[in-house]
Amino acid sequence: MASDFIARLKQAPVLCDGAMGTLLYSKGIFINRCYDELNLSQPELIRGVHHEYLQAGAEVIETNTFGGNAFRLARHSMADKVRDINFAGARLAREAAKSFDVWVAGSVGPLGVRIEPLGKTSFDEARKAFRDQISALVEGGVDIIILETFGYLEELHQALLAARDVNPKIPVVAQVTIDEDGNCLDGSTPEQFTPRLEDWGADVIGCNCSVGPVAMLDAMERVRAATSLPIAAQPNAGIPRSVEGRNIYLCSPEYMASYSRKFVMAGVRLVGGCCGTTPDHIRVMKSTLRVGEARSKATTVTPGSETSGLAAVPAVPLAQRSRLGSKISSGAFVTMVEIVPPRGTDIHKELEGARFLKSVGVDAINIPDSPRASARMSNQALSLLVQQEIGIEAILHYTCRDRNVLCIQSDLLGAAATGIRNLICITGDPPKMGNYPDATAVFDVDSIGLVNIVHNLNRGLDIGNNPVGRGTGFVIGVGANPGLPNLDEEIRRFEYKVQAGAEYAVTQPVFDLALLETFLRRIEHCRIPVVAGIWPLVSVRNAEFMKNELRVSVPDAILERIGKASSPEAAREEGIAIAREMLTVVRTMVQGAQISAPLGRYTSAVDVLEALGSNRPAETTA
Repeated sequence: MASDFIARLKQAPVLCDGAMGTLLYSKGIFINRCYDELNLSQPELIRGVHHEYLQAGAEVIETNTFGGNAFRLARHSMADKVRDINFAGARLAREAAKSFDVWVAGSVGPLGVRIEPLGKTSFDEARKAFRDQISALVEGGVDIIILETFGYLEELHQALLAARDVNPKIPVVAQVTIDEDGNCLDGSTPEQFTPRLEDWGADVIGCNCSVGPVAMLDAMERVRAATSLPIAAQPNAGIPRSVEGRNIYLCSPEYMASYSRKFVMAGVRLVGGCCGTTPDHIRVMKSTLRVGEARSKATTVTPGSETSGLAAVPAVPLAQRSRLGSKISSGAFVTMVEIVPPRGTDIHKELEGARFLKSVGVDAINIPDSPRASARMSNQALSLLVQQEIGIEAILHYTCRDRNVLCIQSDLLGAAATGIRNLICITGDPPKMGNYPDATAVFDVDSIGLVNIVHNLNRGLDIGNNPVGRGTGFVIGVGANPGLPNLDEEIRRFEYKVQAGAEYAVTQPVFDLALLETFLRRIEHCRIPVVAGIWPLVSVRNAEFMKNELRVSVPDAILERIGKASSPEAAREEGIAIAREMLTVVRTMVQGAQISAPLGRYTSAVDVLEALGSNRPAETTA
């Protein structure tokens, strides 16, 4: 297995496990215990943690020996147990892994003391301490050595030398810990520490701990530019927050999984997690990496290769896929109105609304998928009925929340077969936001992965690069939120969506024109047609909900205007007036408008659209 590790890294990403220490802490082990000694006193506990990660899909499990050197163990009067603790740690991991095709990695952390020239511990003493620990790990049967969370390069150098003293051929992963700027604790930048670790003989170079996925991704992009060796990333599950006296890591498994894919796209080959990362995180990360691997196989097919003529088919031109696609392709201004599926089976109001909207010239009906994680009629069924009975195109919101990758593919093939052509690919609201908070989310992929799947289906390929016949012919839309506080992250995700194959974007409701202008300016390098979301507010409470719960930027001036309304009807009229003003201004900035119809008031949506010069019928049935 050891000899195969580096070869495997060069072929495909490998998933490491997550945290050991913070997971043991969550299981009730007091922070003042010697966690490494648990290998001797509570072996079943450690073996159980290994099993949890193995069952979650980890391909590398690390021994519980991060602090198993003489200096750290001396704090617990256990300096004489270096061999026992490390040998036991290696054997426990090896026993747990015996039914799995995985690698066992010996975890080696810093000594916990300063070495020369900053401390009294000499290089030779440090090297001996690392050598004693690594010798016991190798004797216990580890396949590789992971040197992790080192803040000072000279100490990491001694650990690397010690590993080579013990076994010159064992693969060594050398990982430093960084700050938010990507620098090692001794001030070394990625451009500095990467070539030094390569010169010192590391087989894999990476970063772990201290920071969350965002800062680590920035650092790994710089590491990748500085070496051709395989690289590794094991971020924390975000920055810990103090909750009732305990440090809690709040990054969700889905968020960590979305970044595991970004790490791979940035060139990372060994992906895992550090503090706060649990088996739940690793399980979702495994699903994401599995989908990404299948997708990469599909997208590496090139014209002229042996399989390209048999598998991929040319995608139908955008203008020929649907009437909406034709308008987007030609640069025409498109209009769409949102119709929310009912909570039951009575769709009379929704169909009459669609008929009314068609009569006034709306281009398409936008149908969300259980918005706010509420239980509603299938939006795919409503889309089909709207198209069949009313004759106006539907735009199907398709979320990742409730479906694994097999279901996603089956749903989309079925949608294509029934004539649905327009999609908006979104991740979806988590169930905890809705009226069934105990429901289980799936999130095998996020919206970026979903766009990749749809893009490949348009080329006649499933996620395993198997031909499915003619392409599906979807017009691929995505969501965008210009008002997010972390706009850099939103731009980064938008770039990935465009790279994956997005063809138009629909924004969250726009109330702050400055934010929209900034967003449009930031995406000029990857611009696709943008449809602005327009929401006619109905009350000050509605405005406060949008601002505080949906993370939509609603300026205080708008809250004040709605708040001055003398009656509910006056508030609705003011909301329509504000929406009309927004639409009038953004018309020259974007390629379309999506008008929401709060409370199913489709006439309000048409009142807003009249700002474009459309004529509203004298009598309506909506």
